[in-house]
Amino acid sequence: MSNITAEVARLVATCQPDDIAREQARMGVLDFFAVAFPVVNGTLPDATREKIRAIWPGDDAQSRALRLGYCGHALDFDDFHPDFRGHPGTVILPTLLALGTQTPQHLLDAFVVGVEMAGRLGLAVGGRHYVQGFHNTSTLGVIAAAAAGARLVGATEAQTATALAIAATQSAGLRVQFGSDIKPLHAGFAARAAVTAVQLAQHGIKASISGALESFLAAYSPDTHQPQKLTQDWGTPWRIVTPGLEFKPWPTCSGTHGAALAALRLRKQWLATGKTSDNLIGSIEHIEIAFPPGGDVAAFVRQPVTGVEARFSLEYVIAECLLHGELALTRFDARPVDPVTAQLAARVTRTPDASVPPDAQNPSARFHRLTLQLHNGEQLISQVTRQGLLAQGVDVDEKLRQCLPGADATTRTRWQQQTRLQTAEDLEAIRGLLLG
Repeated sequence: MSNITAEVARLVATCQPDDIAREQARMGVLDFFAVAFPVVNGTLPDATREKIRAIWPGDDAQSRALRLGYCGHALDFDDFHPDFRGHPGTVILPTLLALGTQTPQHLLDAFVVGVEMAGRLGLAVGGRHYVQGFHNTSTLGVIAAAAAGARLVGATEAQTATALAIAATQSAGLRVQFGSDIKPLHAGFAARAAVTAVQLAQHGIKASISGALESFLAAYSPDTHQPQKLTQDWGTPWRIVTPGLEFKPWPTCSGTHGAALAALRLRKQWLATGKTSDNLIGSIEHIEIAFPPGGDVAAFVRQPVTGVEARFSLEYVIAECLLHGELALTRFDARPVDPVTAQLAARVTRTPDASVPPDAQNPSARFHRLTLQLHNGEQLISQVTRQGLLAQGVDVDEKLRQCLPGADATTRTRWQQQTRLQTAEDLEAIRGLLLG
């Protein structure tokens, strides 16, 4: 084995997560349940889910992981990790739930290890990987999920290294699919591939281990990869704690959220003066949204046709916030976009701020500065930094209510308790609900 691949395998197999990390993992399970279950149980109808179930109807672990991975990412409302620059939970948790029950602590520890691997892969591959067109949730997620799966089943260090190598050679996923049915299916494909990697390793299938992870990094990010970051200071602190999983406040691309908050603040300020939202919309001559160069690489859709495409449109998200004061789930489904919102979105111009470093150099310094130019010459301006956005926080319990509005309070409380995975019965209940 290469030194790095062997060392990663050793860390995955032997590290010991602590209670703080496990508590964060529990929050991740609740968030995943909140966004996946409405798709799983049909509360939010999804035609693609039905087609996927028809194509992959089996109860085998690979099919289950694929279906659940899709469901967890279908709303684009699932967790995010800044080091990873993607959504780790929707690949890792379907992999773990599909592979088997084990004990709650086994699953929580495996989730912590998977997020650790995810964050480190993101740091090791560097920012260019995403910028050049790869979808990290899929390309890096399959390796992170394989690490988590290997930890869950108690794989040896050699088996873990094999699983990582097999996962790496299955890595795929392009950002060009954002706004299509395939984007959430990337998570399903990655989870299925991770399960496959673990199962093959368990059954003694051999893979070339030497240089496996190093060659992956070199091939997928030849200019910016730093393999040493895969192992450096592993678990100190745990990546699930610092910088931690981020839970989305709205069902749109996280690259739109700063602009969304800026728009919501300007609308609130306007209404506080006693004027109406109609007055606001009628007063706007045009709208400008500024950000560091490249800060809109994920939110690249300028004229969305459907609500799914609109999740990745700065223009549409800004218009929705100004018009309605919220970003409702039902406004970002497969139906055509609202023509009124589209008309206002057409008045938005992107104005990257060339005076600041590109977003890829320091994503943590991202900001969105929204300027409403009014017909009377007045300007309304709001700027939101990434730190300011994170400071808002997200109430995951409220998110569960938002995603499952038809469930009564007693039922929601039971689900909240079960997602904490305090007992084997809790784990079986959650597996039953999500895997069906």
